Amino acid sequence: PDLDAAKAFYTKALGQPPYFDEPFYVGYNVAGFELGLDPDLPPAEGTPTTYWGVADIQSAWAHWQAAGATPDAEPQDVGSGIWVATLRDPFGNKFGIIENPYFGQ
Repeated sequence: PDLDAAKAFYTKALGQPPYFDEPFYVGYNVAGFELGLDPDLPPAEGTPTTYWGVADIQSAWAHWQAAGATPDAEPQDVGSGIWVATLRDPFGNKFGIIENPYFGQ
């Protein structure tokens, strides 16, 4: 519900300003994907977790925490060289990061 705070967090974490910035919606282009902030929606609980592909999970884990996210589930090796972790943004929304050597092949 605090769109200004959410916008500040994601602008810092993503290192870029939103491409669309209105009181009813803020949109970021993240490598061709839409990250949308909607102040009228409650934090998503019990929904599928979206994972962002990262080159180095330990660096991404540290980066998101430095930006203000809190740990949910620490990085873990789930087999075949794939690592996953989940965090929560300052508003309670859960998201994941994944280091997968098979991405881009």
